[in-house]
Amino acid sequence: MRKIMKKALGFTLAALMTLSLAACSSAGGGATGENAAGQESTAAQESAAPAETAQDAQSTEAAQGSATGEKIVNVGVTDTLTSLNPLLLNGGEVNKYATGLMFLPLMELDAELNFVPMVADSITTEDNLNFIVHIDEAAVWSDGTPITADDVAYTALRLASPLINNTSMMYYVFEGVGEDGFVEEGAESIEGVQVVDEKTVQFTTKEPMALMTFLNSYARYLLTLPKHVIETIEEADLTTNEWFNQPDVISGPFYLTDFDVDHYVSYAANENYWKGAPKIDKLNIRIVDGSQLYAGLQSGEIDITQQTMSVIPPEDYESVEALENVEVVYGSPITNQSVFIQTANVPDARVRQALLYAIDRQQILEQLLNGHGEVVDGFLSSASPYFDESITPISYDPAKAQELLAEAGWDGSQTLRFYVNSGDTTFVNAATVMAAQWAAVGIKAEITTVDFATLMSVAGSKDYDILAVQYTYSPVDPYTDMAWLLGGEGSWTSYADDTVNEALAGTQTTSDAAELTELYSIADKKMQEDVPMFSAYIISAQGAVSKRLTGATPSVFGFFNDVQNWDVTE
Repeated sequence: MRKIMKKALGFTLAALMTLSLAACSSAGGGATGENAAGQESTAAQESAAPAETAQDAQSTEAAQGSATGEKIVNVGVTDTLTSLNPLLLNGGEVNKYATGLMFLPLMELDAELNFVPMVADSITTEDNLNFIVHIDEAAVWSDGTPITADDVAYTALRLASPLINNTSMMYYVFEGVGEDGFVEEGAESIEGVQVVDEKTVQFTTKEPMALMTFLNSYARYLLTLPKHVIETIEEADLTTNEWFNQPDVISGPFYLTDFDVDHYVSYAANENYWKGAPKIDKLNIRIVDGSQLYAGLQSGEIDITQQTMSVIPPEDYESVEALENVEVVYGSPITNQSVFIQTANVPDARVRQALLYAIDRQQILEQLLNGHGEVVDGFLSSASPYFDESITPISYDPAKAQELLAEAGWDGSQTLRFYVNSGDTTFVNAATVMAAQWAAVGIKAEITTVDFATLMSVAGSKDYDILAVQYTYSPVDPYTDMAWLLGGEGSWTSYADDTVNEALAGTQTTSDAAELTELYSIADKKMQEDVPMFSAYIISAQGAVSKRLTGATPSVFGFFNDVQNWDVTE
């Protein structure tokens, strides 16, 4: 999640995430690098069909495709979308991936955590203030018009528009943008986003920013729009205009043909894709319950799942592994099942510490995830090059929890409101275990399960005591998410600490791995002390791909980077 500094950024998710969602967000629910609390989707009102009808139609289409020779691939995911409009992009992984099939980001992470060119072929800085973005000379829109710096600057201007009101993009870091993340209404340019020439644009930040942070938090989430096509649309109408329901000029490999944000998204190949025409004719994202993924993979109705968008219940892992028609790929421990405590509502750190001491995270990991993951404290997992192995996670100690509650004068009369993503069936079960363990030490918690879109809305409202979401913090640059989530009033935790702020600021002025490890460690250790958030567990999630599909591998990052090379062999 990237919105994280002061805005609301990143799911990622796996959340966050995960960052899934992220966690993103990511995930059968997650966020990532972009947490976007509360963005409303116009697309949701364009919903076209009930779930059964949509899935039946896609199954029929797949059968017809086989008969006619069309190559059709179905991607199974477990999160609903909030929008397919790049101007309303938030932190949910599924939103970013689904929209990125039409409109490419400037750059993207690949499976090995390297930044690779998408629309831009290079992004450089000499002073960590001015970032030079060069657009690939070969990059063109589907109508043959070159993708230019004007398109990038136009998109950035609209993302910073108070009429668009996207609170997730954190553009307040750039010169000329207010602390609320917006320019003045009617602004025709951003001081900190200037066109240098037809293929070059310069972004200028108010404070020093690491190149890695610019790449991860901005280059990955600016999905450039065709200025020459939509500049005549009134600015106030850009969030609702029907053009975004079926864009006819795109930069990516697939055109959007139909969608229902709760059930499916359907695409057709862009034969004029400048990176190469896709080898498959159609691609469908099918939004299903996690319990349906195994059956879909078994029957062939689902061809591929991805670790942060597609939450296969751990109880199905062995069954999926046994399928002869699929290959299984486990992701690195990246997806963080993050639990955020709204410190404005739970202000005593001793009570928050008790919440952590009272739960047996290792038992939850072993019993509900079959050990596919790890337990850590804070944000970084062992997948990050900046992970501090010396931090020992807080162990299960209900007696210590009761001692802390007694010190805090906790009388047990308060009921904590605990919001959980209904699409993540594994964590719904984990939350039940956690609530029972809390009850055993005298803490009452009421679990409310909601879909991912609603969960993001609740997160934005701050009207909760505890909220859990799969969050995919970028292993190479967790700064933005951490800075926002720990950014005081307005963040998901309402927590702020000078020591943490100083350490995080330091990550923006060094590229030394050992120093970065030390700085991030300071923040993670403070999470143990003050507990504005904790990690229930880190998931090494299962992905699966049909053996009839070539060129495709489930990966936490870079899943669709080369989707034009996916192919079907019968």
